[in-house]
Amino acid sequence: MNSPPNILWIVTTQWRAQACGYAGDPNARTPRLDAWAAQSVNHTQAVTPHPFGPMARAALLTGVPSPQNGVRNYFDALPAGARTIAQEMNERGYATGFFGKWGVGKRDPQVPLVGEAAARLIVPEGARGGFQTWEGFEGGFLLNDPWLHGTAKDWAQPAQFPGYQSDVLAWRAGAWLERVRAGKQPWFGVISLEAPHPPYDAPAAGVARSDPAGLVLTENVPAHGDVEVKARRELSGYYAHIEATDRAIGSLLEAVAAEVVVVFTSVHGDMHGAHGLFRKGWPYEEAVRVPLLVRAPGVMARRDDDAISLLDLSAMTRAWADGVDAIAERRHSVISMPSVVALPHQCDRVWRCLRTPRKKLVLDAHGEPWLYFDLEQDPLEMKNLAGEPARRGEIAALSARAGRG
Repeated sequence: MNSPPNILWIVTTQWRAQACGYAGDPNARTPRLDAWAAQSVNHTQAVTPHPFGPMARAALLTGVPSPQNGVRNYFDALPAGARTIAQEMNERGYATGFFGKWGVGKRDPQVPLVGEAAARLIVPEGARGGFQTWEGFEGGFLLNDPWLHGTAKDWAQPAQFPGYQSDVLAWRAGAWLERVRAGKQPWFGVISLEAPHPPYDAPAAGVARSDPAGLVLTENVPAHGDVEVKARRELSGYYAHIEATDRAIGSLLEAVAAEVVVVFTSVHGDMHGAHGLFRKGWPYEEAVRVPLLVRAPGVMARRDDDAISLLDLSAMTRAWADGVDAIAERRHSVISMPSVVALPHQCDRVWRCLRTPRKKLVLDAHGEPWLYFDLEQDPLEMKNLAGEPARRGEIAALSARAGRG
């Protein structure tokens, strides 16, 4: 009987599916991930279940969408009784480890979201999702010199580590891999990176920012105005952090043996001026589509254009551990924003979306069509078809499917 495989999730933040060299983005310098994509199944239609951090992270860890998993609002913490993928893997005899941004712990709304105070918030031992080894932080968006605390000896209080956050976390995860490889248990690890989340002007491990004027923008970014200026300025730093984090991920992947199942993804994307919008929470492709590369032993590298959601990752991981078929068979994915997050630039309404590789229907909080796009003919979502009488029948059929989940 074959031994259970070792499994590694690499999870980034705000890295949209389009922003990779292998995906055709002329601005993205991702040579390590491009090489990794050539060895992996590239899930081109992967989406987040919720284009906002806490809701998406809770869904990723539990395999249950928000708010059913207990996280509806931005400041909700994952309930103590929530069952996570770490607990599932512990029961299968795996050593489990988590490194980096947690993002589903109890937070004080009065503490600024960015900075040392947020980065030093303690995630108590009982609130770490059952991971046997846990080295991380709740948030803070310190892309340099992060504060870490956790299960290691004398790590009850946060300590600051000099260096670029992605490099520091890749180093800490690599050190854990060295330890668990010496044992007889299979292992499951998660490295959770904040990059390329803002602040986009933070130093990116020596990677120079691109000239904003030289960046290639998509046609759905309004031209010749404040939106274009802001998009170019932010994307200049965004792509620098993508390049720096690609390098950090590459250093970690060099230490990963060929028989390890490796997943690379992001919890959500970023609008970056598309449709005149910024940040996340919106139902557009720039916010909801995420990169998803899966390299598994014995599985041929290929492009997979079927519907898939990050909700599927927990079930896929259990399947890999159990030695059974890990293919997630979906005709569509359901995406939603269960609440309005009262932060600048975020989406202003609750919505629910049914997305296939060809069509996307977005319903408002009352179940009424808000947006409807033919993704095959209109991948940049320039023409909203929700109000067209000729589309009423297909919209009604998709609405019924969206209600069933």
